[in-house]
Amino acid sequence: MSHYEERLEADLESLKRRVREVGRKVLEAHRRSVHALLQGDRALAYETILADHAINREVLAIDAACHAFVARHLPSAGHLRFVSAVLRLNVALERIGDYAVTVCREAVQLTAPPPTSFAADIGLLAEQSRALLEQALEAWNQGNAELARGTTGMAAQAASLSDKVFADLLHEGEVGSRPLQDLFALLLIFNRLDRVVGQAKNLCEETLFAIAGETKAPKVYRVLFVDEGDDCTTQLAVGYARKAFADSGHFASAGWKPAGAIDPRCRGFMEARGLSTTELGPRSLAAVGEELPSYHVVVSLAGDLRPHVEAVPFHTVVLEWDLGPELEGAGPELAEEVLATRLQDLGVRIRQLMETLRGEEAL
Repeated sequence: MSHYEERLEADLESLKRRVREVGRKVLEAHRRSVHALLQGDRALAYETILADHAINREVLAIDAACHAFVARHLPSAGHLRFVSAVLRLNVALERIGDYAVTVCREAVQLTAPPPTSFAADIGLLAEQSRALLEQALEAWNQGNAELARGTTGMAAQAASLSDKVFADLLHEGEVGSRPLQDLFALLLIFNRLDRVVGQAKNLCEETLFAIAGETKAPKVYRVLFVDEGDDCTTQLAVGYARKAFADSGHFASAGWKPAGAIDPRCRGFMEARGLSTTELGPRSLAAVGEELPSYHVVVSLAGDLRPHVEAVPFHTVVLEWDLGPELEGAGPELAEEVLATRLQDLGVRIRQLMETLRGEEAL
């Protein structure tokens, strides 16, 4: 091995060692923050807050070392991927350390220990997130692509306790057992621990990029079109979207008072323009049920959606598109004209939506 190769390998090993050490410290900060919260250990909480300064200093040092590595070795291919992955992984580790600090800062402000139900959920979430974080760090340290893929899948399937925690805290507020400040603090604590799962997934994605050059697949967005009958305009929207943006989105429709079948005038119009009506048909919005939170965007084509659903999911964006009157009373010729105008309007709006979600690659 030449002197240059020896120097390059030594610098790579130094980066790996430093990242391993930061990962160990971040994992310990996560563990200590949860223990301090659940045990009401204020001394441990303050120690964890202060220990984050060392993590932040080392993160900055690793960042500088990465830039120095690039300047010194002008890396390409695998070495360049590795350094690029370290820079992004570094950010994820710093954020996990910050989450631990937030948990500790909120914990020391609580007027009483967390409620029993909340403590149980926190214990479950902490165990789940810590296991995923440990596996993600181990996958990175070993350069183990299969472990990274497996952990990514586990993180994506991790059960969310958000709805239960929110309901429990809402109940605490209604009975007046805790001051409002405590409830907000507990909700923030849960959010920060929940984010550890997402960061573990990010660590695995950086591992796969560094090892195999695998990049994160473009996101496929789920869009639901709704109106009252789900028998015409919504079907037109789904038909057009599936044809124009088949690789960028999953499109469906529903209605709060669904008709028995697609309006024959609409079906004929769609088929004449090459918009498939296969597997289309009115569906009840109530039947969407628990599936509703899985949609990134819900587009209402008939006014306010809120009266027709129990609750709008927190992570779902709801849009309202006013496309004018329906086809009631319209004869064949007028229906053709209305539908042509509607398709044109829908095409423009759907294209704008998908460009916003996916950028130029949506086209």
